[in-house]
Amino acid sequence: MSVKLPIPNAVSASLSETLRQRRQRLAERVDFPVLLWAGRAPARNFPANRFPFRASSHFLYFAGLPLENAVIHLEAGKLTLFMDEESADAALWHGEKPKRAEIADRIGANMALPLEELPARAKGAATLAIQSPIVYQQQCEILARPVVAASLSDGIDRQLAQAVVALRLVHDEAALMELRQAAAATVAAHKAGMATTSAVRSEAEVRASMERELLARDMTCAYSSIVTIHGEVLHNDVYSHSIQPGDLLLADVGAETASGWAADVTRTWPVSGKFSATQRDLYEVVLAAHDACIEQARPGVEYRDLHFLACRAIATGLVDLGILKGNPDSLVEQDAHALFFPHGVGHLLGLDVHDMEDLGDLAGYAKGRSRSDRFGLSFLRLDRPLKAGMLVTIEPGFYQVPAILNDPARRDRYRHAVNWERLAEFGDVRGIRIEDDISIAADGHAVLTQDLPADVDAIEQLISVS
Repeated sequence: MSVKLPIPNAVSASLSETLRQRRQRLAERVDFPVLLWAGRAPARNFPANRFPFRASSHFLYFAGLPLENAVIHLEAGKLTLFMDEESADAALWHGEKPKRAEIADRIGANMALPLEELPARAKGAATLAIQSPIVYQQQCEILARPVVAASLSDGIDRQLAQAVVALRLVHDEAALMELRQAAAATVAAHKAGMATTSAVRSEAEVRASMERELLARDMTCAYSSIVTIHGEVLHNDVYSHSIQPGDLLLADVGAETASGWAADVTRTWPVSGKFSATQRDLYEVVLAAHDACIEQARPGVEYRDLHFLACRAIATGLVDLGILKGNPDSLVEQDAHALFFPHGVGHLLGLDVHDMEDLGDLAGYAKGRSRSDRFGLSFLRLDRPLKAGMLVTIEPGFYQVPAILNDPARRDRYRHAVNWERLAEFGDVRGIRIEDDISIAADGHAVLTQDLPADVDAIEQLISVS
């Protein structure tokens, strides 16, 4: 696979300086050498037919380019790149690839060496486990020790993970530039999906119209797109259903730039172009939670408090609609809202759509905090005070999940909290989610995806009605 150099030559010096600063900040936090593997693309069925390559995000953060089968050695702010030159035969199939020395110069490496020299530089180095089984085995062999998940380690690998989290939690301007590009492409994709809905017949066709916008910008999907009339399936990856008037279509689609930075946006809209009265009522409940959380997002605010703000807003709205019964604060304390809003209100966003989630809860949870086992809190991915430079999603929702609502134990527990007869009147709503990407600024916040409206009237105007 040929190497892609996503940063134009005109700004390569800027990229190199950004990477140098990131490496220097890491050196200020660790006093041991670090090895980070890029990874390699897995094969599907036979060696020459491979899945697309995606470099490790930790590698990308310090190396800047998606270099397959490469390793970087970091020590005292200096970078050594380890990778092999391509064979002459490789050019026949994949075209000419930049030489190792050229790549090293682009990323500001102090030295570039073949992979065979890596073991000699591995002694005492920390690393972060990579997802590829083949590369993970290579990590263990070269380091001559087991490499365990950073969240389970108590040695230098955990120290490295904590240092990386501290750096990647707060985005520098180079990262924010990429994240804005991903957000702009994602906004265009959602507008295209809305515009095409009335002219097509299936989820797959809407998905195609959305992903086309990303591909046309030389971007990919940051995760498997969710484009479905079954919005109650939170990570639905089926696109075979036909779409009919009266359906709500939930689309959770986000771009990833060529250098790996992600966006994550969800909108829910009526296939017919107009929300029904019941759909509008529940959509407004979710939108109220969405807007309230964004309004309060600023440095120093606990993200957990934003989650509970969303929970109370949803509980209040459902009480007003007659679906829930009782005091909203009491209902949230009982987790009654989680019958319809079981997940957390959002997560970190950056080089991964759930940024640094490969490190377990080290990134999402502040030191000394641990994940709750409460029904309404166990899926909270982020429990930290917000800081300027962080990027988070805000994504409340309402879902009628049969496995939850038909569970005998839950129906008994919440028999006095839910008006099941009234809920049945909202049968044309399977799932609604509204999600935007929020950059925390020193004086508040910025909505990177603000060009994609979320209010009912604007959504209906964006849908092309035949």
